[in-house]
Amino acid sequence: MEGRLTKLALKGDQRAFAELVELYKDKIYHLAYRMLNNRHEAEDIVQETFLRVYRNLDRYDDKQKFSTWIYRIGTNLCIDRLRKRKPTYSLDADMNDQEGLDGYSMIPSDNVTPETELLLSETQGLIYEAIDSLPVKYRSVMILRYLQDLSLQEISDVLDMPVTTIKTRVHRGREFLRKKLGPKM
Repeated sequence: MEGRLTKLALKGDQRAFAELVELYKDKIYHLAYRMLNNRHEAEDIVQETFLRVYRNLDRYDDKQKFSTWIYRIGTNLCIDRLRKRKPTYSLDADMNDQEGLDGYSMIPSDNVTPETELLLSETQGLIYEAIDSLPVKYRSVMILRYLQDLSLQEISDVLDMPVTTIKTRVHRGREFLRKKLGPKM
């Protein structure tokens, strides 16, 4: 389906492009929100991602998956945004509300009680806080791997890095998280 939509969009079909937007907007939003920890910036990234995709459709190489291409654009925009932030970022991150802990991020269960929901919410909050404290080069890899569920090869394609580098960053990111979360978890 993605391939058909991409081919139609490349030929100028506006409805096909709108379907691609519909297919990926939430995924790009959640990627951006996890990387930036800010709803408004995540919404900006989604708009900017699709604007760039639309402007550069003629540059899309149909030998690669469209999802890889769009994730690369979104991830690079997030990384650029993080690099431009002022050093007070970590202080600002603590002041953000916890709106991101919504139903989308909850693990489904048939018998969720208010107590287990609260515990799950607190645990996810600790994990997200720890991920947010990772250096950018590890954060993007960890988010793509564990929150977007991409394979190591897909992350390699998105970030345009060797798989060995991705493996190393996943390993180091996990070690960082293990140290950070060890006594809390």
